[in-house]
Amino acid sequence: MMSGIRGKNTKPEMLIRQALFARGFRYRLHRRDLPGAPDILLPKFNAALFVHGCFWHGHAGCPYFKLPSSNSEFWATKICGNVRRDEASVAVLRARGWRVLVIWECATRTKVSLDDLYEDISTWLRGSNEFKEIGANFLHSRA
Repeated sequence: MMSGIRGKNTKPEMLIRQALFARGFRYRLHRRDLPGAPDILLPKFNAALFVHGCFWHGHAGCPYFKLPSSNSEFWATKICGNVRRDEASVAVLRARGWRVLVIWECATRTKVSLDDLYEDISTWLRGSNEFKEIGANFLHSRA
């Protein structure tokens, strides 16, 4: 079952990539020589973007994240490991001078907010903030 789960080119990642390209941003994909192999890398803006699935990366407080009731110890260990690895990757990237943006899957789940989401990403890229997360709270803050 788990062999069918993709780690690259997921639907949320493809939505973000297509929107960035349409807005004139050019990027590199999955640079394995950087910690965490960022999903999208924009060297011109010194920015690394991660598009995280809410379940696989343990998005706390998100309606799309719930630990399965069967084999819960396994899943808790697996997801906690993913969260720790994500935090370590972000810390190392920031220490190396990269700006980091984490986009959660839940922010891409509604058509109503996609234009606002893309505008928020564009604004962050052109700005100077070193770190930002966009998730479920993004959907509610735009209403």
